Parts: sequence; C-alpha cells; structure tokens
Amino acid sequence: MSDVVPHPIDVPQSVLDDIRDGLTAAHIPYAPEGGGWAWGVDTAYLRELVDYWINHYDWRVHEAHLNRHPQFSTVIDGMAIRFEHIRGTGARGPILLTHGWPGSILEFDEVADRLAFPERFGGRAEDGFDLVIPSLPGFGFSQRPPAPIGPRRISALWRTLMVDRLGHDRFFAQGGDFGSSVSSWLAHDHPDHVAALHLNLAIPMPVPADQAVPGEVEWRAAFEAVQRRESAYMMVHMTKAQTIGAALSASPVAFAAWVIEKFHGWADTGGDIESRFTKDQLITNLMLYLVNDAVASSIWMYAGTAVEVGAGKLSGLNVTVPTGFAQYPGEFLPPAPVDAIRRNWNLTHHAIMASGGHFAAFEEPVVFSNDVRDFFLRHGDAAAGDTR
Repeated sequence: MSDVVPHPIDVPQSVLDDIRDGLTAAHIPYAPEGGGWAWGVDTAYLRELVDYWINHYDWRVHEAHLNRHPQFSTVIDGMAIRFEHIRGTGARGPILLTHGWPGSILEFDEVADRLAFPERFGGRAEDGFDLVIPSLPGFGFSQRPPAPIGPRRISALWRTLMVDRLGHDRFFAQGGDFGSSVSSWLAHDHPDHVAALHLNLAIPMPVPADQAVPGEVEWRAAFEAVQRRESAYMMVHMTKAQTIGAALSASPVAFAAWVIEKFHGWADTGGDIESRFTKDQLITNLMLYLVNDAVASSIWMYAGTAVEVGAGKLSGLNVTVPTGFAQYPGEFLPPAPVDAIRRNWNLTHHAIMASGGHFAAFEEPVVFSNDVRDFFLRHGDAAAGDTR
C-alpha cells in the first residue's frame, strides 16, 4: 500500500516564466463587429483578461491561498493522486468532493471553509465536516494516466483513496459535471462505503419512449437540442482528444479562450462573466491546468468516457444510497423530470435553487454549502474507522 504524504503546491519559477512568455507571445485574433460572445469567446474580454494576467495577476498569492488547506499525494494504480484533506472542527463526514471539466479543486475553495469550519460563518462548530478534495487523474496536480480513463475507473480509484489510503470505511460523496458521474458510479458500485450522495447535475439514462415518465420525451428533445448547440467541444474531446489537446497546450491564451467561453455560457452570468467570477478566479483555475501540463490530459477523460460507454460500463446505473439533488436555474443543461431521475438514483432530497448555474459551488458557495451540509447532517455521521 502506498503512503499518503504531505505535498504542498510549489510550482517552479521556470514554469511560471514559460507561461508568461506564452502569454506575451500569443496573437489574439480579430472578431466580427459587435459579436461579443455570440460567436464564442469575446475577443475584447480575452484581451482584457490576458492583459490583467500579464500585468497584475500573482500566482504565488493564490498558491499560498490554496496551501492554507493541507495538500497530500498518494500513488494509486501507478498514478500520483493529489488531494486536499481538511479536518473540520466537528469531525463529521468525511465528504468526498469531485470537480469536473473545465473546473478544478478551486471550485470548492469557499465551500470547503464553510463545510469544514461553519463556526467562522455563524454556524455550529459541531457541524463541521472533514473533507477530501482530489484532482481528477490528469487534472491539476494529479498525475495523468498512461491512456484515457473514464468516470467508472476513476470511481474505483476514489474508493481506494478513501478506504485503503485514508481509512474512511464510510463517507459521503458530492459532485457535478464529471464529478456527478464519478460520484454516482462510486455510490452504485460501493454502497457499503458511500453513506449518501449529493449531486448538482443528474442526467437520467435514456429509455424507450413507451417507458418514459410524463414530460421525459419533451425533456430529452430539449436536452439533445442543447447538446447540439453547446457540445461540439465535447465531440471533439471524445473523438480527437489529442488533436485539440495539442492545439490548446501550445498557448495559454488558446486554452483560456477555450475555457472562459464555457464559464461565460454555462454559469448563471446574465451575460456578464465577472458577475460570477473574478479575473483572479478565472486565471487561477486556468493555471491549475497549465502549471502541471494538464491541458491535454484533462481532455483525455472525454475519450476515456467514450471508451467506457462503448464497453457498456456506463449503463445500468442504479444508486440505492440516499441521494440529494440541487437544481440550479442557470445550469445550461435542462433539468430532467424528477421521476426520471428517480429511476437511476434513490432521490430523497430535491432542492430548487434561486440562482446559480453549472459551476454551482463556485457561483453560489453559501447556498451550495448550506444544502450539502443540511442533507448530509440528516444522514448522521458517516465515518467509521476514522484515522484521526
């Protein structure tokens, strides 16, 4: 069994210098008049962001901020997995929080403090949860796999991380985007370890029309229409991962253009990206890919998902553990009928939020953490065999 070792973030200055050189050398192209975000990334905003990145952004400030939470690594199946392990004041849980693409552990930055140390925000110290926040393989500081892997394989890695490495026989799990799929398969395959599951994205598996619940056929048509409009990137990621990975790895500006368009379009921004995210947040999220050369390897997960789909490994989802679902109105994927969700998850909690979108923990840290805390508190103390 591999050891768990402290591993604070410490990016070599030479890496930061290379990123800065890439920023200053990049050519930002022209755009249609009056286009804004209509044709993809707003070139004027991209130019503004890059100028701020070069002249005002300080990675070392954000590196120190991330290191306020204990950082660790452990090797699982030959891959060094990096994660935060935060000991909350109430020693409840723990909660395993899993991000997606194009997000990172930064999505949970404010949420982590609220869940672990609620007394700092007017709550009760005894309600503080222990947290485990890993970077997906090939994302952030986690080592890339030798070849693309998908969410079900990653869920097995997470089981090893939680049970065999950290000694948590029972724990809670939460996720959105890829984190929803990883966490759901973890709960499906290991209900003996996952005490309860919380999601902010729940896409039920398709069924024949004669088996659909009321409203499901119409929802599926709307869902597929959004997929056709918004998910060309996903088809490229799934089918030509290395081509787009090579292109985006060549320039930090290219990667920024690819990603911030998603933060603008998938979040509840009302058209103003900085109504939800500061420039520092957007850049730090980008840096978590760039500083470890994780741009291409993060895209591999889409190809790995396609492989798992083709092998039939992502069919037949049946989560029996209690599941909570928080529905955010700005989520770019339309919400499925609740009865359709119930086919794949044991839904015991459904919250409809007033605002927020795809990056729920990032956009709405207060309501997100409140909903997650309240749901898991109803399921008692998951921990058994805690290694405190």
